[in-house]
Amino acid sequence: MSKFRSNGKREMPELNTSSLPDLIFTVLFFFMMVTSMREVEVKVQVKTPNGTTEIEKLERKSLVSHIYIGPPSKTYRAVLGPAPRIQLNENFAEVEAIREFVSAERESMAEKDKPLMKMSLKIDKDVQMGIVNDVKLELRKARALNIVYSAGIDKSQMK
Repeated sequence: MSKFRSNGKREMPELNTSSLPDLIFTVLFFFMMVTSMREVEVKVQVKTPNGTTEIEKLERKSLVSHIYIGPPSKTYRAVLGPAPRIQLNENFAEVEAIREFVSAERESMAEKDKPLMKMSLKIDKDVQMGIVNDVKLELRKARALNIVYSAGIDKSQMK
């Protein structure tokens, strides 16, 4: 006769899940603290003119794609020279790259948001209009017809 023989099947003990919510919230808190939202590094100098009339705040900023036009900042001026440059997201680009940029931005949106896409032009106040007209022409060819011009707000004239 065996001393250790059992007559019935052994049951699996229940898993204790009482500490599971604490673990989940700890992991969630960790990811919230470590994750940063993507910020675009502006590589051009942009001094926008002050706007006092017809200024609207954009409601859904996720629908807005930014195009910066201005002279390169001091760190890039030695390499690129003082001529105004176009910056699409993080990179300098030529006018011909705007159509591809617009299509890539459009493809990254949900289908219902594609007609609401806006292109924000943030232009230095000393930039010649020739480059701005070239950009607007490329936006028209890319069927990005909703253009927003970014301006600074003169806080002294606000109500």
